[in-house]
Amino acid sequence: MTAQLILVPHISTLPAHEQKAQAMLRWLVKREIVEALPTTCGQGGNGMAYAIGPGARRIAQRPDLLPYGLAHNGLEIITHRCIYVPTRSFLEEAGCAECRREVGVPLFDSLEVWWPGETDNFTCPECGHEDDINGFLFLQPCGFSNLGFIFNGWAEAGLRPAFVEEFGERLGFAVSQVRVDDPA
Repeated sequence: MTAQLILVPHISTLPAHEQKAQAMLRWLVKREIVEALPTTCGQGGNGMAYAIGPGARRIAQRPDLLPYGLAHNGLEIITHRCIYVPTRSFLEEAGCAECRREVGVPLFDSLEVWWPGETDNFTCPECGHEDDINGFLFLQPCGFSNLGFIFNGWAEAGLRPAFVEEFGERLGFAVSQVRVDDPA
């Protein structure tokens, strides 16, 4: 498995997410960040993804570490509800944005009803504050959404903060940048 960098909007159910995914893909293709047609450069599902393009150098923090020439270097777009967390040393700690108390155990237990779409929200057991699960505070970047953009092999190169901000603005929601490393 190749290390991944994943951009996830801060909303469980993004309205018109499939149309938004296509609009974001067209924008990335226009900027030559990824290629227009999918190839076998992905690593999930059917292995299809949009290969890295020459414009990726402009948005990477370390362009010399981009995965040009590697088998898994493409963008996969996920359009179903997923949980995106780091694979190594994820602490499963979360806090309430209202009372600032630790609510990690009950929040992560609530994913059993979040995953199938029974709810987008979590209610703090300490103060009763209710919000989209993404509205709670996490010690490590993670995301919970029906839309995700997985950049295979891009984790070491990183993305420039200005690009991540622009990506969120175009999407209409701030995004979390989740790093998923190779299992060692």
